[in-house]
Amino acid sequence: MEHVHHQHAPESGVTDSRGQSGHAAAHHDHESMVADFRRRFWVCLVLTVPVLLLSPTTSGHAFGPIGLWTFPGSRWLLLILGSAIYFYGGRPFLSGLLGELAKARPGMMTLIGLAISVAYFYSTAVVLGVEGDVLFWELATLIDIMLLGHWLEMKSVMGASGALRALVELLPKTAHRVGPDGQLVDVPITDLQPGDHVVVKPGERIPTDGVIAEGRTSVDESMLTGESKPVTRGAGEQVIGGSVNAEGAVTVEVNRTGAQTYLSQVIDMVSKAQASRSRAQDIASRAALWLTVIAITVGLATLVAWLLLDRDFAFAMERMVAVMVISCPHALGLAVPLVVAVSTTLAARHGLLIRDRAAFERARKLDAVVFDKTGTLTEGRFGVIDVVPLGSADEREVLQVAAALESQSEHPIARGIVAQAEARGIAYRRATQFRNITGQGALASLDGQPIGVVSPGYLQQQGRQVEDSRLQALSAEAKTIVYVVRGDKAIGAIALADIVRAESREAIRKLKQMGVACLMLTGDNRSVAQAVARELELDDFFAEVLPADKASKIREVKQRGLTVAMVGDGVNDAPALVESDLGVAVGAGTNVAIESADVVLVRSNPADIVSILQLSRATYRKMVQNLWWATGYNAIAIPLAAGVTAGLGFFLSPAVGAVFMAASTIIVAINAQFLRT
Repeated sequence: MEHVHHQHAPESGVTDSRGQSGHAAAHHDHESMVADFRRRFWVCLVLTVPVLLLSPTTSGHAFGPIGLWTFPGSRWLLLILGSAIYFYGGRPFLSGLLGELAKARPGMMTLIGLAISVAYFYSTAVVLGVEGDVLFWELATLIDIMLLGHWLEMKSVMGASGALRALVELLPKTAHRVGPDGQLVDVPITDLQPGDHVVVKPGERIPTDGVIAEGRTSVDESMLTGESKPVTRGAGEQVIGGSVNAEGAVTVEVNRTGAQTYLSQVIDMVSKAQASRSRAQDIASRAALWLTVIAITVGLATLVAWLLLDRDFAFAMERMVAVMVISCPHALGLAVPLVVAVSTTLAARHGLLIRDRAAFERARKLDAVVFDKTGTLTEGRFGVIDVVPLGSADEREVLQVAAALESQSEHPIARGIVAQAEARGIAYRRATQFRNITGQGALASLDGQPIGVVSPGYLQQQGRQVEDSRLQALSAEAKTIVYVVRGDKAIGAIALADIVRAESREAIRKLKQMGVACLMLTGDNRSVAQAVARELELDDFFAEVLPADKASKIREVKQRGLTVAMVGDGVNDAPALVESDLGVAVGAGTNVAIESADVVLVRSNPADIVSILQLSRATYRKMVQNLWWATGYNAIAIPLAAGVTAGLGFFLSPAVGAVFMAASTIIVAINAQFLRT
C-alpha cells in the first residue's frame, strides 16, 4: 500500500552537498512529518476537552461524552470545534484518501477518511436540524487516537532507520588538507579532490577513502564492516572514509570522493534495498486492499442491518464508523516495511550489504551453498603446512636457510616461507648471489656455501633422490613441496598449500548443523580440491572447472531440486553468482558495487554466509508474525465493532476501535524492533 505517511524511503541516486545519498534529505522530511503529526495531535487533544464537555451524554458506550456544558448555542460552538478538529486534525487522512482514490487503490487512508467524514457530515446535519445524535465527540477522539498512532508509528520507522542515519553522520564535515607549503588547512570535505593529501590525527574520523601515504596506525572500521577489532594500516594500504584513526597521525592520499566513496555506496545500496519491494510486501499490499474492500462492504452491511432491526440512524451510523476504523489496514501496511528497514540496516552494520530483497528472502530456504575455493574458502596465498628436516638438521635450521634465500624473491612460495620464519621468530641473514632457475626454484650463497630452494624435478635432474615416507604422504595430499639444499645435500623439505581460512571451518560446521549442504567449485586440479574438501569435510566438490563453466555447475546442482547459493569473489564467478538462487560476493573490500551479487560480504569472511541465513530466517519469521497479527485481530475486532455483543449491552465505540487499531500498529512496530535481539 502506498500511504502518504510512508514517504520515508530515500530516492536512490540522489546525492546531497556532501556526496551522500538522498537518505539524509528524506530523513529530514520524515522528522518534519513526525513533528507535524505531534503538533496536530496536541492541538486536537486540547480542542477535544470542550467537545467532550459540550456533547450530550449517550448511554451504552464503553466511554462517552461528559455533557457538562449546555447553554443556548452550545451545539453551534460544538460544530465550530468539531469542524476545526475535522479539517485541521483530519487533513493528513483526507489528503491520503484523495491520493489513494486517484490511484484507484483504496486502503487505510480511505477507511479513516470515510469514517471521520461520515461522522462529521452526519453530526453537522444533526446540528442543522436533522433528527439524531451528534457524533463530534466520536470524531474528535477518533482523530486524536489516529494522530497519536501515526506519530508513534513514524517514530518507530525512524528508529528502524537509525543505523543507516548513523552511517550518514559518520563523515566529518572538515579535513586537514596539506597545502603546497606543507601547512595544514582545514577545508570542507566537499572541497577534497583525488590526489589531495590530508592529515588524520589520533581519534579523528578519516574524511574520505584513500591510501596511507605516510605513517602507520590502527583503524576502527566496526561501524562500517562489523569487524570489532581495530585493523593495522600502513603506507600503501587502503583506508575507508568514516572509520576512526585509533592511534598515530597518518597522511592519507585521497582517491575517492563524494558518491564514489565506500560509505556513500553502502548508504545508497541499503537505501535501495529498503525501498525495494519484497514478495511478502506484495502479499501484504494485496491483503490490505482486500481488507479495505471487506471493511467498506461490512460497514455498509452493518448500517443496513441495524436500520432493518429498527435501531436509530445515529446508532447504525456509529456501528458502521466503528467497523471502518477498526478494520484500517494500518498495521498491515507496516508489517513488512518495518521488518525490511530493521533487517537491512542491521545487516549493513554487520558488513552484509543486501542488494536484492527477494533473493535475500529466498536465503531462508537454502538447501546448498557452493563456495569458490581460492580467496573464499582459502586465503589465496601459499602458506607453510609442514617442515620436514632431513639428516641432522632441525625445522628451525631448515626455515632459517630457506628464508635467507627467499627473502630476496617476490614469488608466492617465497613470501609464504618468509612469513612462516618471521611468525616463528627465526632470525636470518640475507643470502648473496641470488639467481632464479626458471620453473625450478632459486639458488644463492650463504656463509660461502651454495644454498637453494628447489623443486623435486631439479633434484632429479641433479641425480639426487630423496626417499622419505613423510614427504610421500604430503605429496598424496596435493601439497606443493620444495627442498632446501645446502652444499651438496638436501637438509629438509617444506610443504606449502593455499591456506584454508580458519573461518571456513566454522562456516561449514554451522551450515551443516543448519541442514545446508556445502560444496566447492574450483579451477584447481582434482587432488588439490580433494585435499581441501577432505580438510573441511565438504559434501561434494567440482574440480578443474573453467570460469566459463561455473554457471553450468550451479545449474547442475539446482537440477537436483536444491535451492542454491553461490559464494565467490564477484569477478570470475559472476556468471555463477547470477545463475544461483542467491549470489554472495566476498573479497569486495571497498568496491561494493558488484552488479552480479545479491548480497556483498564486506569482511570477505565466509562465516558471514551463516549470518545471512540466520538473518533471512529471522526476518521471515518476523514478517509472518506481523502479517498474522495485522490481519488476525480483525477476525475478533470487526464483529465487536459491528455490534454482535449488543445483546450483552456492550458497544465498541469508534474511538475504542481506534485504540485497538492503534495498539495493533504499535505491537507490529515493536515486534519488528525485536529483530535486533
